[in-house]
Amino acid sequence: MLIIGTERDVTSWSQDAINGLLLGIRVEGEEGTCEITDVSNIDGEASINNRKGKLIYFYEWVVKASWTGTNKIGIKYKGIVEIPNLSDENDMDDLDISVTLCKDQPNTPLTDLMRREGVKKIRMALGNYVKHLKTEFAQGMILPTENALFQQNQEAKAKVKLDKTQIGSPSTANAPSTGVKIATVSFSLKDTFLTSPEELYRIFITQEMVQAFTHLAAFVDGRCGGKFRLLEGNVHGQFAELIPDKKIAMRWRFASWPAGHAATVILNFVNQGSETELILEAKGVPSNEEERMKEGWQRYYFNAIKQTFGFGALLY
Repeated sequence: MLIIGTERDVTSWSQDAINGLLLGIRVEGEEGTCEITDVSNIDGEASINNRKGKLIYFYEWVVKASWTGTNKIGIKYKGIVEIPNLSDENDMDDLDISVTLCKDQPNTPLTDLMRREGVKKIRMALGNYVKHLKTEFAQGMILPTENALFQQNQEAKAKVKLDKTQIGSPSTANAPSTGVKIATVSFSLKDTFLTSPEELYRIFITQEMVQAFTHLAAFVDGRCGGKFRLLEGNVHGQFAELIPDKKIAMRWRFASWPAGHAATVILNFVNQGSETELILEAKGVPSNEEERMKEGWQRYYFNAIKQTFGFGALLY
């Protein structure tokens, strides 16, 4: 017997996600720079329905945002971005994205820059919203038939039995029902930043600052229990503990990791006078991902933060 009729309203989550992905989008060219500085209106609704074991995603949005352009000599211009048809009925390639200047603004080549490069990033950001929508809430929405449950249980038992035969480790007796066992490692990293613990701490939990050093749209809910998603969705997780200016603990994962598995990453901020020593402790990292994760944190977090905010440590 199939259990049907599950429905979930994701309107509020969608509004936060769209706002987070659009705000801070920045493009640069010979004309100058352009950036989305405010998302003034996100009107519509979104929901997910389970119909006879199949997930149906419904979303329909009208979005309006403001952009600011600055030319090479520092003159600023203001404009509007309008997206009237973000919906499940339209492909991203068919999305209408209108970029105009405010009525009181003189013509500027920055408008062409925003239409040429800004629209590409906007389309990519909204495409990420749809991807996030289809991955964030899918878990638990499909309720299988009794026959499917029986088959899953049998497959899980067979997998556990196979793992015991191949590995021969007593710990496999406590393996989860999925039968999947992941070998993990722990590691630590240290780096020094020419700034205060307060300022460095704030960078990790502030969406605009994360977007600045990653140079990509991101979603960051900088509260205990808040989620984050950055680097085009390749990295995501949740803040587990926040001690202002001292410690950040999070569940952190690459999107390519096995579903449901996340590492524990703890950042400790140590005051060193004019500098801050940042100590990273990572636990539960898949053993075949250790070097990739180390390199990613050093390159896309530590080095990128130093380059973006000028926090390179003093050389003695």
